[in-house]
Amino acid sequence: MEGSLLEPTLYTVKGILILDNDGQRILARYYAKNIFPTPKEQKAFEKNLFNKTHRANAEIIMLDGLTCVYRSNVDLFFYVMGSSQENELILMSVLNCLYDTVSQILRKNVERRGVLDYLDIIMLAIDEICDGGIILDADPSSVVSRVALRGEDIPLSEQTVAQVFQSAKEQLKWSLLK
Repeated sequence: MEGSLLEPTLYTVKGILILDNDGQRILARYYAKNIFPTPKEQKAFEKNLFNKTHRANAEIIMLDGLTCVYRSNVDLFFYVMGSSQENELILMSVLNCLYDTVSQILRKNVERRGVLDYLDIIMLAIDEICDGGIILDADPSSVVSRVALRGEDIPLSEQTVAQVFQSAKEQLKWSLLK
């Protein structure tokens, strides 16, 4: 049994989290079903993780048998979790890709409101970075190119009401400036 724990596996990421500066979940993806199987256990882990990391200047912590790498910015905390035997550099590359991708999507304005406004695209980006715990991509520019849709490229029937209003507002603005 002990030898099977050390066998190489593609399932390197156990979870990805984005928490706000109060420790509340904005986005969470847990890939290992045996780790924190219930929402109650997930919330307890997230609270414990936030309490241990929100004042620390480190980038890595071992908690509940997981290696967690993290990064904070303004009012957000980004976390990538792996097993206790996982290579921290691999987890860090996923974390950096996640942060840089979010930064590019939000045009360098990485804060809670922006993440909530673009939550659908950020969720898609996370799916492009990691699928079921398997790392698919660690290059932020390629991830952004696959998930970023410009409003004018989307057919009118598939746009949300907010996108239609934004497009109309921009057209009106340009017609008034002429």
